Formats: sequence, C-alpha cells, structure tokens
Amino acid sequence: MKKNKYLCIHGHFYQPPRENAWTNEIEPQPSAAPFHDWNERIFQECYKPNTEAVIVDESDKVVKRVNNYEYFSFNFGPTLLAWIRHKHPKTYSKIIEADRISFEKLNGHGNAIAMVYSHLIMPLADREDKITQVKWGVADFKFNFGREPEGIWLSETACNDETLEVAAEEGIKFVILDPSQAEKIRSLNKGKWEDVSSGNIDPRNPYIYYPGRSRKKSISIFFYDGPLSKNIAFDDHIFSSEKLLQRIREVPLEHSEKDRLLSVAVDGETFGHHKHYAERSLSYLFSDLLPDSEFEITNFGKYLEDHDPEFEVKIKKGPEGEGTSWSCIHGVGRWKENCGCGRTDEFPSQEWRSVLRETLNWLRDELFDLYEKAGGEFLKDIIQARNDYINVIMDPSEDSTAKFFHENAKRYLSEDETRFCIDLLEMQKYSLLMFTSCGWFFSDISGIETLQILEYAKRAMGYAFNISWIDPEPEFLDRLSKAKSNLTKYTDGRDLYEKEIIQKRFALTQNNIN
Repeated sequence: MKKNKYLCIHGHFYQPPRENAWTNEIEPQPSAAPFHDWNERIFQECYKPNTEAVIVDESDKVVKRVNNYEYFSFNFGPTLLAWIRHKHPKTYSKIIEADRISFEKLNGHGNAIAMVYSHLIMPLADREDKITQVKWGVADFKFNFGREPEGIWLSETACNDETLEVAAEEGIKFVILDPSQAEKIRSLNKGKWEDVSSGNIDPRNPYIYYPGRSRKKSISIFFYDGPLSKNIAFDDHIFSSEKLLQRIREVPLEHSEKDRLLSVAVDGETFGHHKHYAERSLSYLFSDLLPDSEFEITNFGKYLEDHDPEFEVKIKKGPEGEGTSWSCIHGVGRWKENCGCGRTDEFPSQEWRSVLRETLNWLRDELFDLYEKAGGEFLKDIIQARNDYINVIMDPSEDSTAKFFHENAKRYLSEDETRFCIDLLEMQKYSLLMFTSCGWFFSDISGIETLQILEYAKRAMGYAFNISWIDPEPEFLDRLSKAKSNLTKYTDGRDLYEKEIIQKRFALTQNNIN
C-alpha cells in the first residue's frame, strides 16, 4: 500500500572557517580539548559518526552500520566540506557516495543541497555579493557532488526579497525557511490572502514565491515544522528512536488520501556533537523503524517533483525591510546591532556589532573600488571574473588558472600581470570571507569567530596595500576604535585588533624568518 505521509529531516552542517588567513592551517584551539581544534572535535563527534552510525543489540554488539547521509536531507558549508575533503578523505567519500545513492533511490533527487559560500547574512550583503555567494555555493556543490543543486541553504535562513530573487535567477528551485518568516498565503486559484504572520503557516505544503515585481521567475519555499524541530534540537527526543518516532506521530496530519510532508530542519551538529550519540538514534529510526511505519522518508527535491505548490506565499520584510532569520527574533539585528540576542550578565552590551558591520561595509566598498579600477585594465568583466574565480579557489592548479585567464583576461598576461590579478581576486575572496556571520553571532567582539573575520579583513587590506601602495588600515582602525568590548583587558576595537591580530601576524612573520 502506498504511503501518503512523508518525512524529511534536514541537517545544516556548518562550522565557521578556522584556518589562519596566511598559513591556511588551523592553529591549536585549547577550548576544543582534547582535540587540536573545533573542526577536528566536531568531526569525530558528528561528521564521521554519521557516515557509520552503529546499531547494537542487547549485548551492545554492533549488528549494523548505517550511513545517515543516505537518508536525511543535508547541506555542508563549502569551507567545512573542503576541510573534510583534505583532512579526512575517507569520510568525505562516504558523504559524496551517500548523496549518489539517494540520487539513484529518489529518481534523480540527491539528499545534498548547496549553501551560500561563506555563510554571510544575505539580506545585509549588496546585490553583487549575493550573486557571487550563490554562484560560488553552486560551483562548490557541483565540484563536490558532480551535479546541479536543486536547493540552497541560506545562512541562518536569513532572507529577503532580493535574496530569493538572486537564488531564483541562478536556477535554484527551493529554499528552507522557518515558519515565523512567512507573512501571508493565498491559493494559486487567486484566492484571498490569508495572514500567517504568527507562525501559523501550514508546513505540510511547498509554497511558490514570486520575487521582485515580475512573475516570470519563481522559487519554492519549504517551511519546516517549528515545534518538532525545536524538540529535536533542544529536548531529549533524539536520544531514543522509539520516542522520536512517537513524537513525529504526534504532529497532526490529515487522515485522508492527500499526501502530506512533515519536515524538520536543525543544525546537523545536533546529531552527535550537541547531542552525543544521537546519530545512533537516527540510524535505527531510518533503517528499522520508518520502513514499517506510516511514513515514507524523502527529501525536498523529490517531494517537490511529485507535488506542485498549490499556494503562493509572501515573506515578512523584517524591521526596516532588512529581512528575517531563524535565529534572531529581531529580523537580522543580531548581525548589525545590539538587538538583545546574545546578551548575558557577563557580556551585557553588543553595541560593537553595529560598529563592526559599518567598518567592514566601508572596507568592502574601498576594496571593491580598488578591484574595479585596477582589474578593469586586465579583465574583460570584473564581476564575471570574480564569480569565475571560485574555480581557481577549488582547484589552484596551473591548468585551472590558465583556463580562468584564457576565459577572463582581455589579452595575454605576463607572469607579473597574472600574479597582480590573482592578488586582486584574493583580496575580493577575503573581502567576502570577512562577513562570515559567526563574527557577529556571539556576545563579544573578542570571540574567536570575530577575531577570525578581523584576520580576514587584515589579509584583504594587506593585498590592497601591495596592489596600490595605499594602506586602508589606519582608517579601518580609526573606525573600529568606536567598538567597545565587554572585557576590560581591551580599551576598544583598535586595541583588540592590535593585540590579537597585528601582534599575531608579527609573531608569524618572525617565526618564518627564524
């Protein structure tokens, strides 16, 4: 008998890039002990175990190993997946193979979806950066999985109309959002608009969204089940396969012949890192319980192929029209102002967030002006060249680099001219990386995630100085000095930068000399 209840569990697997901006190696992170760094710790607790999740009998004897990636929908942050590919190729191969198996099993719809490249907050980026982030994310996906992505994960599910418009223009079929981000819906038969702004949108259906003023382009949106997703992420349901299945069964689904989708979206690190050994609960759920249940496991791409949206949706514009997200009740305030998210007694103020955002926006514009002026002499189209540069980032071989310049240079370039253009494009790469969202997410400007994006900023400014002999760092520091840490050990943002970024770079230089 054909099942008409479908279950899709999505894991967003992501860690902020942690590599030193000059050596491209991750330095020891004592807080990740007993492991060398946080990537390695979470790899051992989550990414690897999910490729070989064990099922044991009453005597704790392993009777089966399950690759969970064959069953749940997932995305990997491009920088994280690149790290896994280089450091742990066997696990990387199992992840890629799982997508291939799901692709074959679900009629050409693999479980993996793409992600915007460097996990920046899309609504706060300018349009060209949005386009580059999607193009780089798609190119990275194709490089790893060998196929076009159907969906894309938006960092923190942060989106606005322009974000969805860019995604649709790049051929993305669907995104996944929090139910709180929907504003109103109506039947495609031109019914009246119905208010769903209190989070009461029905997550059992895909919805169609028409971005911009034109209805020529569209994109589908899946809204995951909020209460169930929160139960899995924050409660103890995930520690028992039977308990999790019972909780899934408690979600009200119509007892009719009409198909219904129950979808979940959580941080992938829930399965093994935040919830130790939770990958085992999933493996038993997927391999033993669900086949005998009323639910059919699926992914968003397959469900969308079989079920055209019947409703149109409008999303909330957010405060000041800047968009919304799943991790900030103030829209996207967490990444630009002291909105209240992340406040603690130890770190009561996040006023530094607005200073950091404004300072990096200023630097981004300065760097792009330099790129435009200097690059225009050598490159046919500086925007196209930046978008294509992801191919060199993923494969920096001589052949790949030669192909890039053959397609993007105005003429044959000398070795020095080629190196000059590479410096320009590396400057742009670090300009994008310095907006990685984690730099604003936590409570103080002194956090390791914020120091990481400041390191990227310094690396970008180093390229700018080598290119133009004009140093943007003094102006950058003057602007950053208006930021205040909650820790008394730092006078201001300038003091923090000089102690943690400049001194670190100086020490690295001295070590190389010695």
